[in-house]
Amino acid sequence: MRPSLSVRIGGLVLANPVGLASGTIGYGSEYEHLVGIDAVGALYTKAVTLEPREGNRVPRIVETPAGMLNSIGLANPGIEVFVADKLTELRKRRCAVIVNVAGSSEDEYARVVERIEEAAGPESRLPGAPDAGAGGTGVDGYEINVSCPNVCHGGLAFGTDPAQVERLTRAIRGRTRRPLIVKLTPNVTDIASIARAAEAGGADAVSCINTLVGMSIDVARRRPHLAMGTGGLSGPAVRPVGVACCFKASRAVGIPVVGLGGIMTADDALQYLLAGARAVQIGTGTFVDPHCASRVLAGIERWMEESGVARVEDIPLMLEE
Repeated sequence: MRPSLSVRIGGLVLANPVGLASGTIGYGSEYEHLVGIDAVGALYTKAVTLEPREGNRVPRIVETPAGMLNSIGLANPGIEVFVADKLTELRKRRCAVIVNVAGSSEDEYARVVERIEEAAGPESRLPGAPDAGAGGTGVDGYEINVSCPNVCHGGLAFGTDPAQVERLTRAIRGRTRRPLIVKLTPNVTDIASIARAAEAGGADAVSCINTLVGMSIDVARRRPHLAMGTGGLSGPAVRPVGVACCFKASRAVGIPVVGLGGIMTADDALQYLLAGARAVQIGTGTFVDPHCASRVLAGIERWMEESGVARVEDIPLMLEE
């Protein structure tokens, strides 16, 4: 018998544990000629903010050993363009759609979610329905970005202060019944305390990690490669940090953890699942290989068959044996 790949996040059932990470796949339609988007469990959209954002000055991407630095700055067309143009395309997706939301104040986060709720309407599927995303509203849940390290406003501060995380999560929780995932930063002393704050505020899950703050300097020019100086480090170089953060967060909360950071292979993803993650996201790996997510999913299923694991949710228990 083939293993069950479905996983539950709040009231939402994903067909499988592999998702495409926010900021790496746009809103889906930009990459659908390269990536088999509807075969994954979830598409995590590019961030949506209240007003349009041009993002940071260029250059804003540079390769580093075993990774890359980005300083995109949450460039996006804003909530009204998202509602008018992007939402229609997202309604066509067969996978679950998790909309990433960002802001520079609690009010901005709340207004973005309120506007999406107004445009998308009530949930069109019963909680836990197996056909996540199919013929839906284009929005199956939210990933609240309190952890982006390369923006010019106070966004990072939200993710480093447990009190702010709890207050912001509670404010958004009061505006939607859809699942809420709070995206955590690794740039803190104790990620477990931030995870607990998100849970206390009503989050259905946390995702970790966002990128690490890093810098690369052009020695010949004697200045940083990135126009903004620092950026967010992603790729295989951050995977051990991500796995450790996932391990700590999963033991601090009773809600699911979604793991991401440097996943390139099925073994990478399985490290997160063994560390306590319920699901994973592929980010930088898609830039290297558009088929990375499908390879990772196939490898997870093969490993489960060979190991006699019946359900994805049983994988974390094996680390305790």
